[in-house]
Amino acid sequence: MATEANKMLVRAYVEAFNRFDMAALRQLFAADARIYGVLGYGGLDDVEPIWRELHEGMNINLEILDIAAEGRNVVVRYRESGRYSGFFRGLVGHDPTGKSYEVTAMEWFVIESGKIATRWGARDSGAILRQVTHP
Repeated sequence: MATEANKMLVRAYVEAFNRFDMAALRQLFAADARIYGVLGYGGLDDVEPIWRELHEGMNINLEILDIAAEGRNVVVRYRESGRYSGFFRGLVGHDPTGKSYEVTAMEWFVIESGKIATRWGARDSGAILRQVTHP
């Protein structure tokens, strides 16, 4: 069933994302994939530096709480957690504090020909900012 295969593809994305395995991620995304997030959008070459900062500066981890698929669409609700330990462009002007954060995040994927063609991500950046910068 295509919807189960699409969910498996997205689960593989989450595993590769959590490891920051760009080689594996490039295998999962279409060559012309578009990735939309809080800081803008682009292809894999455009988002790789942002994802690197999320891992190196924010120690991001995604845990799937719910996943649903219909046709070529897959939607996921995550528990996103991390710790602000280094530079991240989304927190310019705030020195790393070592503080942890946890928010609910959502991502919507469109799958075409067995690859991720489009990914939209939404998370509460304001809640992350408050958790990692306020006393």
